[in-house]
Amino acid sequence: MKKTHFHRRHIEESIVKTLMILSFIILAGSLGYILVTILIKGLPAMNLDMITKTPQGGFYLGKEGGILNAIIGSLYLAGGATLLAILVSLPLALYLGTYLRRTGWANIVRLAMDILWGIPSIVYGAFGFTIMLALGMRASLLAGILVLALLEFPIMTRAIEEVVRMVPRDLEQASYALGSTRLETALKVVTRQMLPGIVTAILLAFGRAIGDAASVLFVAGFSDHIPTSLFQPVASLPLAVFFQLGTPFPEVQARAYASALILTAIVLLISFGSRWLSNRLGRNIIK
Repeated sequence: MKKTHFHRRHIEESIVKTLMILSFIILAGSLGYILVTILIKGLPAMNLDMITKTPQGGFYLGKEGGILNAIIGSLYLAGGATLLAILVSLPLALYLGTYLRRTGWANIVRLAMDILWGIPSIVYGAFGFTIMLALGMRASLLAGILVLALLEFPIMTRAIEEVVRMVPRDLEQASYALGSTRLETALKVVTRQMLPGIVTAILLAFGRAIGDAASVLFVAGFSDHIPTSLFQPVASLPLAVFFQLGTPFPEVQARAYASALILTAIVLLISFGSRWLSNRLGRNIIK
């Protein structure tokens, strides 16, 4: 019986290990295939004009120009949305993790955040478009920032709140024993302890925002110029890729892959930067 039980467990372990290896191969292979495809198709069209110039007359017909407007526009959109999301997400996450903890209200809020996280981004765009029409607003940088902030809000809140729950309770109890209030503990002890996690959550949300096209399709508009006001339409890299791929000109389609390469490089830099900052800041936390 013991040999049979051991043999069965060994088979189960081998099956699980095989599935894990296959999952890794599929994920790594998919990522490698995407990167190789973008590099092969995008590098020939990449040049200095692509990142230093805005579209000139006839750009979408294969003539001169670049996508500087889309690069700056994406940074404006994602950066502004991330700042707004931080202002709401950080206090809410601290309140959930420090005050409410596992109460019924906390579970309701977490459920709401999970539902918001799972809603397709095109729904956020449609919702923002409806509100924009009701308020008499036009497609603009401000409208895009607001919709992207709403998209980032549940992602950032749940990510930060999970980090709050990982803070050692003994550390909080020690703070209370020294006479600190809950607010002081949350701001001065918990926040410092979870700083690497906060940075990771912020960059994760930023990366989601800068690569999203559906949510800003209706509300941010598109422009060949860099906006100088919050009320002007703005271009973004995902939409630039979409519009360029939709043309019948091979030169412009090649530029779409170059634009995708730039967007991918930005996302990769964010991912590596997140890991580097987390490791660097993690040296000063108490485990």
